[in-house]
Amino acid sequence: MAKIVIVSHYALSVVNFRGELIKTLVTGGHQVTALGPEEGFEADLGSLGAGYRQIPLQRTGMNPLKDIRTFLALIKVLKEIKPDAVLSYAIKPVIYGSLAAWLVGVPGVYSMITGLGYVFTGESVTQKILFRLVQPLYKNALSKNRVVFFQNPDDLKLFKELKLISKNQKQVLINGSGVDVERFSYVPAPVEPLSFLLIARLIWDKGIGEYVEAARSLKKRYPQVVFKLLGPFDTNPSSISRRVVEQWESEGTIEYLGETKDVRPYIAGSSVFVLPSYREGTPRSVLEAMSMDRPVITTDAPGCRETVQDGVNGFLVSVRDALSLEKAMEKFILNREIIHDFGFKSREIAENKYDVHKVNNVIIEAMGMM
Repeated sequence: MAKIVIVSHYALSVVNFRGELIKTLVTGGHQVTALGPEEGFEADLGSLGAGYRQIPLQRTGMNPLKDIRTFLALIKVLKEIKPDAVLSYAIKPVIYGSLAAWLVGVPGVYSMITGLGYVFTGESVTQKILFRLVQPLYKNALSKNRVVFFQNPDDLKLFKELKLISKNQKQVLINGSGVDVERFSYVPAPVEPLSFLLIARLIWDKGIGEYVEAARSLKKRYPQVVFKLLGPFDTNPSSISRRVVEQWESEGTIEYLGETKDVRPYIAGSSVFVLPSYREGTPRSVLEAMSMDRPVITTDAPGCRETVQDGVNGFLVSVRDALSLEKAMEKFILNREIIHDFGFKSREIAENKYDVHKVNNVIIEAMGMM
């Protein structure tokens, strides 16, 4: 039996996105403990057979004193648990989790690159400065890893080009976090009224601005079509304010649905799923929509393009291009019969490529935990 620690910047993501991985590890006789910054997740993790320890960790921000506090807290907890392996994901957990695990002598250090985040995705002066600060930290941390998992080939290629990982280091490409195709089961798509749904944290980098712009234009020609938005407000520097969302609602462009722990009823109530993101690891929301038989419109961007076969289970549109998005959405408005055909293909792709059990088997085998 191995002791395994999972380090994340968001405990809810451990429950929702790694729950099946945890259950598989626990079933295999391993002891799993998750580390995250929130309170009150002992019961959620306990139901999966895992323990939970709270650590001080800010998902955003580059306050060195707070980051040092995170690093020291990780060292303290890892010394207490004495794990055989540490698996981290997201930038700060990967950097500080990998370095702390290496310092305390954890035999197996593993990281999962689930996306590049704010530091990598923009051209502002602030982002460029942050990138210069993060790059050497990332490189040093990943050098301590036995295996680095990537969720799309573009991120793997970029990390190699930036020399963040060495040529001799083991890299494993996985199909995102996977999706539980039984939990996110087939539900026929309603087409009257036709509705589009975007699920994401409310940050501009998810393409929400382009979605609203396209919706505003389409509403003028097709007032009966509904455009929905679901997701939490965020502390990211690219976050969208509540005032802006209220303005979109008041003008009748979108229906803001708030946030939820269970997206299934909202996907079931939609016709077409939309995510015009600028870049992803592999978007979990898209996989969940595909598993529930929904056609998808997403961008021809890293992490997104792998989920859609253009013209088969949805459409790929240009990044930061509201007109391209509008045209793709209009295809479904004018040709509603393709919604079910495309949705069927989405479900088929989800089952064949993104089934969480298949994805987890690759991770567990690479970690030597079979």
